[in-house]
This record gives sequence, C-alpha cells and structure tokens, in this order.
Amino acid sequence: MPLIAIKDITVAYGAPLRPVLGAVGAGINLDIHQGDFICLLGQTGCGKSTMLRLVLGSERPATGRVLIDGVEHQRPDRTRGYVPQKYSLFPDRTVLDNITFGPLVSEFNLATRWTPGYFQRRREVREQAMGYIRRIGLRESDAGKYPDQLSGGMQQRVAIAQALIMQPRILLMDEAFSALDPGTRREMQQLIKQLWADTGITVLFVTHNMQEAAFLASRVVVLAKKDPDSGSQVALDVAPPARLGDSTAMEFHARLEATCSGMRDAEEMAA
Repeated sequence: MPLIAIKDITVAYGAPLRPVLGAVGAGINLDIHQGDFICLLGQTGCGKSTMLRLVLGSERPATGRVLIDGVEHQRPDRTRGYVPQKYSLFPDRTVLDNITFGPLVSEFNLATRWTPGYFQRRREVREQAMGYIRRIGLRESDAGKYPDQLSGGMQQRVAIAQALIMQPRILLMDEAFSALDPGTRREMQQLIKQLWADTGITVLFVTHNMQEAAFLASRVVVLAKKDPDSGSQVALDVAPPARLGDSTAMEFHARLEATCSGMRDAEEMAA
C-alpha cells in the first residue's frame, strides 16, 4: 500500500467553476511511497500548492480522495509537517521557543499546563530542540535569538526544525527556498537532502525550478494542462538520473524542458 494515495481527485474554484486539478471523468491519480522525495514541478497556477494542501488536509477535493495509509484525514495533524514559503515563526518567541511550541501545545492544554509532568516534558522537548538546532546547522547560541535577529536562511532552518520536531511521517514544503538568495538556497537544498537521507522521511516539495527538482527528488512529478478548459494533470512522473553530469542527465533535462514548454504553451492558450 502506498503511504499517500491520490485517487481520482479534481479541484475547481470560482463562479463559474474554473478547473484547477483534473477534470470530470479524468481525475488525478498518484501513488507516493514511504521514503519518496517527490518534487512537484510546474508553472505558477498549475495547482502544485493545491495538491500540497490536499495532502495536508487543509483543503478537500471536489471529487476523489486523498488517503494516508489507506485512511482519509479531514484536517491537518502531526503526521504531516508543513514548511511554507514565508517563514512561519512567531516574532515574539525565541528560536528555542518557536521550535518547542508545537509539541507542547499539542500535548498540554491550559488545565494540564504548569503541572510537574508539564515541566518534565518541557525539559525533554527543549533538549530535543537543541539537538535539531545543531542538526540544521545553527549554533547553540542562536537558541535565544528572535526571528528578526536571523537571516532568511536561518529563519527557514528554524521553520524546518519546527516541522521535524513533531516527527511527522510526511514533510510538505511549498516553494520553501524560493525567497532565498542563490548561495543560501544551495545550502538549504543540501541540508534538506541530507535530512531526508538521514531520517527516511517522505517529502513533497513544490518548486518551479527544474534544476532544484532534478537535484533533490527521487521522483519529479510535473503538473500541466492538456487544454485551456481543463485542470492540470500529471504530465510527467520520472526519476532523475543518479548522476547529473552525463548524457542521461542531459536527456532528462531536455525531457523536463519539453514538458514545461508544453505547459507554457497551454497557459498562453488559456490566457
């Protein structure tokens, strides 16, 4: 059984309805297995972020189902971590408090907070958080800093730690590196690829950058419109070559470029 099974989904917005993903009688089907690193590639507006929200459980399809371990989830939960494009940090909390916020809030409420059990668990979570701070490449002295004292890359590292400390089975990342400068973006790509290799977590990563997708993914899934009046479909589902510098890699990039060119043509027709 796949970890994530996307079955015959369609999504449409607006009045009159405008199809975003799939079409009547032609819903999207996609299986994602434990340990996959899936890059969702496509032009702006093709439904990449919508697909991510469907898996997160924050949005429902018009038709079809999204199953996690064979079960539909009606809302987000700690099995799925989410890292948005814009940093999701609380500006009035330190790095350490930002990272520990999720576990403590999910495990304790106002009635059980400030009990001996809470303080013991708080110490445990803070120790875990310090481990993640080191793991994501920050210094222990950064734990007491506030978000406005951090660079963009440092803030995004903290956002990743926020998600990972919840120990999700699935990590969802929506254009998470697009706002970073090129050098920092390369560092973050290396970081998330190493974290994926170390943990075996399943990753869905939205991007519109073909080079980023080829470097990160174990599978690249391209979403594209077949015609202006329908939603996007899976136009390509392919594994990148093991080596990115040989003739096979050139063929792979050419295939991606050809698919993306077709996407641009469809968007121009729709416009």
